[in-house]
Amino acid sequence: MGSATREALASSRDALAALGSSVDLATGESLFTAGRVVGDSSQLRSALADSSSDEKARLALVERVFSSALTPSALALLKAAASVRWSSQDDLLAGIEELGLRATAASAPRNVLIEAELFAFAAAVSSDAGLELALTSKLGRADAKLDLVNALLADKVSPQTLAIVRHLVRQPRGRRIGQLLRHAASVVADQSGTSIATVTSATELAPAQLERLNKSLAARYGRELTINQIVDPGLVGGVRVQIGDDVIDGSIATRLKDLRLQLAG
Repeated sequence: MGSATREALASSRDALAALGSSVDLATGESLFTAGRVVGDSSQLRSALADSSSDEKARLALVERVFSSALTPSALALLKAAASVRWSSQDDLLAGIEELGLRATAASAPRNVLIEAELFAFAAAVSSDAGLELALTSKLGRADAKLDLVNALLADKVSPQTLAIVRHLVRQPRGRRIGQLLRHAASVVADQSGTSIATVTSATELAPAQLERLNKSLAARYGRELTINQIVDPGLVGGVRVQIGDDVIDGSIATRLKDLRLQLAG
């Protein structure tokens, strides 16, 4: 990620925060729509990401294309994204998607854990190759994929989670569904001021163990954590923790692997 994109993301997040309670689920869904329109038009994407062009011209283009298609808050956020410089067209597109994810997360009641629902769906997809193929195949029809998502999730998850999954299936941008869902969950968690810790162990950890681990990691990282647990018998024992790009691997399988490498060397 280039420095221009980092600054653009920070500016976009500030614009979202400034809107306060006016941000609702329709805001997020409108931004997802805008992202798909921009993603489907190389000409529009190029024009909005061209930092050498006049800012007023970019804002006028957003107004002309999207004024009747987006909610007022979504239009304001899209203009905020178009008014700053991004490192690349792909970064602009990813930035619009992130704004949609954050707006959707901000619209959820405090007791709704979108990141947990996304993680649970990611686990279900990863355990079913047929389901993953049905959701990601380039040969599949978009409407059939959306029907499948609705059949699996409607009335079982929050409207926010359903909106996010529907968007990710419609605009994967070359990413695998598991990657899409994990990234979305991390953005949603960050919007609520937390981070996601993925804890992998050979057997399921007891609630008391998870609580102790959560407190220890929260103290280490200085923020609240949402723990997602994965059971992998191949680890033999111990745990592997991943928070963002950080990996803490205390599994027996890794220790044995390291020992074998040392002996071989």
